[in-house]
Amino acid sequence: MTSPYNHITVLLNEAVAALNVQPSGCYVDGTFGRGGHSRLILQKLAEQGRLLGFDKDPQAIASGVELAQQDARFAIVQRSFAQMDDELAERGLKGQVDGVLLDLGVSSPQLDDAERGFSFNQDGPLDMRMDPSQGMSAAQWIAAASVEDIARVFREYGEERFAKRMASAVVKRREEKPFTHTADLAEVLSVANPAWEKGKHPATRTFQALRIQVNNELGDLEQGLQAAVDSLAIGGRLVVISFHSLEDRIVKNFMRRLVKGEPDNLPRHLPVMPEKFEPQLKLLGKPSYASEAEIRANPRSRSAVMRVAEKLR
Repeated sequence: MTSPYNHITVLLNEAVAALNVQPSGCYVDGTFGRGGHSRLILQKLAEQGRLLGFDKDPQAIASGVELAQQDARFAIVQRSFAQMDDELAERGLKGQVDGVLLDLGVSSPQLDDAERGFSFNQDGPLDMRMDPSQGMSAAQWIAAASVEDIARVFREYGEERFAKRMASAVVKRREEKPFTHTADLAEVLSVANPAWEKGKHPATRTFQALRIQVNNELGDLEQGLQAAVDSLAIGGRLVVISFHSLEDRIVKNFMRRLVKGEPDNLPRHLPVMPEKFEPQLKLLGKPSYASEAEIRANPRSRSAVMRVAEKLR
């Protein structure tokens, strides 16, 4: 099943180079999408090399199944990358992976397909789920959530200054008529936003927040980063591309904590000396960004940030 929507892979060569692919190695593409990174990884693998892809999106899985039929070194799994350690344990590969790549956020085919309900630029069903067969759609969540919860999501996940005002507008309108389509919600949010930013749709931040909420993206990321480290062999690489500040902050803080060797959930004020900590990761280079040429060719790469770390123990 080939998607009619194109996807331009961000930081393609840079991300695969950062993985330092060994021909006989075992790798994980935790966000398969349409397989741009996976296909380049496969080009660098020998016959005994292996690549496992993860995705929740059924259309991405269909693309992955096609690739798996063409290349026996590749397999695709319809699970969140947050569950990769469980999947790899079932396959006898936990702790043996040479590299994990996570390309976070929403893909171009998801944004461009109005039927998926991710975009305010095209009218479609208000869904936003990566896997439409699982969980609550955006329309269902908006219909059930309290004004306080909606405001919290807009504020925390969308970093929206006018979260309370916009949440109140949503709740007031839903009492008259439920939200079922993206254009309807986008219009209400736009009217409620008193300070439009030049070049940015006034519903941008709130649509981002809804997508994150519906798909538990930040929760999956926090769980998935630890799952990735647990899956890696000593010397294995973790490469993460994020597209907004909330994601990047989680990635940066996670890597820094493991670079310092700080135990997770350490009680505050506990008298533990730093020399007792053992680093689990080391950072490789500084964060990388899309080049001017890539941004011109693919404006969606503008906000991409790539961070790379190597497992020490």
